[in-house]
Amino acid sequence: MRLSLVLAVAATALMALVVSACSSGDEPSGQAASAAPQDQAEHSQARQTAASAQPDGTPGPLRIAFLGDLTGGLAEIGVEMRDGFLLAIDHINAAGGVFGQPVEFVIGDTNTDPTIAVEEARRMIEIEGAHVVVGAHSSTNSLAVAESITGPAGIPQISPASSSPQLAVAADNDFLFRATLNDKVQGPALAQLVAEQGYTNVGVIYRDDAWGQGIADSFAEAFVEQWSGQVVKVAVAPQQTTYLSEIQQSLQNEPDALVMLAYVPEGTIILRESIENDLYDRFVFGPTSRNFDLIDAIGAEYLADMPGTAPGTAPGTESALLWESAFIEKFERPYAYPYTKQAYDATIAFALAAEAAGSTDGVAIRDQLRRIGGAPGQVVLADIGSIRLGLEAARNGEDIDYEGAAQSLEWDENGDLARGYVGIWRFTPQGGIEDTGVIPYGE
Repeated sequence: MRLSLVLAVAATALMALVVSACSSGDEPSGQAASAAPQDQAEHSQARQTAASAQPDGTPGPLRIAFLGDLTGGLAEIGVEMRDGFLLAIDHINAAGGVFGQPVEFVIGDTNTDPTIAVEEARRMIEIEGAHVVVGAHSSTNSLAVAESITGPAGIPQISPASSSPQLAVAADNDFLFRATLNDKVQGPALAQLVAEQGYTNVGVIYRDDAWGQGIADSFAEAFVEQWSGQVVKVAVAPQQTTYLSEIQQSLQNEPDALVMLAYVPEGTIILRESIENDLYDRFVFGPTSRNFDLIDAIGAEYLADMPGTAPGTAPGTESALLWESAFIEKFERPYAYPYTKQAYDATIAFALAAEAAGSTDGVAIRDQLRRIGGAPGQVVLADIGSIRLGLEAARNGEDIDYEGAAQSLEWDENGDLARGYVGIWRFTPQGGIEDTGVIPYGE
């Protein structure tokens, strides 16, 4: 009950953020784009549609791009996100493809770098002819791509993983969506988890980027206002060789524990220096730390029973169970990381929306995304047979309710999910990661 109230507050806060940001001259908004980018988008789409059309005028193959962190600090998660994407491509084509043709795909690696992300997005769209983009992974990369490439070019983009509140007010011309919850939801859930550990005073070390700033602010606001907690937040830059001074700065109020909101490379250094110097021995983690590399680097004995939050998925639904079985069949292992299901769902959503639009035009596909993600409509599950029926229904103009592997995709006016889940997990004494609960949001 308390958790539902916290998440309700989060939803209210999210709406307030959007209203405030859209009325502020300091923040980008959907209205920030001039007529010139819109003209550019229309011309780009006209060229793409002409290039991909068949001689009889029917659309050519839908080409879907995946843009993720296949190298760099998030590579282990990014590679499995790509696996989720490839499973979706297999399922779409086994279901008959889009427009009666197999979909095509192209893959780009950002190396967790926004400059590279923009270059890769430009290559995949302008050279490889991608009609839609699944990605990017990090919020910083997704914002850079949306505001520099996909938004101006009129290319729909769905991020499986970017959770920063900044995405809700990006200057993206309404072409940026996401398949994970805004951190204005996850932050309060993390605050409740910290409070339930008995901590009333914590240090927070967060990565100094769009994601880290967003979730740290959301957490701190909820922890102070809802749980009367004390917080000292300290930002850290990536690629430092030591974070000892930042750790010591976070200790100024003699905290009970450290809340770590960092990627694995810097997180490994922060944990090691905290433990070796007897500065912290109790930790609570954000989603990027749900990673076996941390266990290997630090040791299970130091992390045992330490909890965290991550994007959750619908527990035990028919769609989830079908997908999990299919993933094991293809890759001969169960999935292990957040966002894998979300990458699959984003890809299926694009196929259904393109079929509903009867076109590879970006505006036409974008305009169908909100129609295929929620009730009412024919229910479509993460299964080849169900996807086949969903594509046929979309082709016939019927409404679609895609109940994905992770969750349904009901998008609001900002491309944010109206419903979803926050997962709770912990490191085990045996050196594993155990999911211990799922928190529904918006239900």
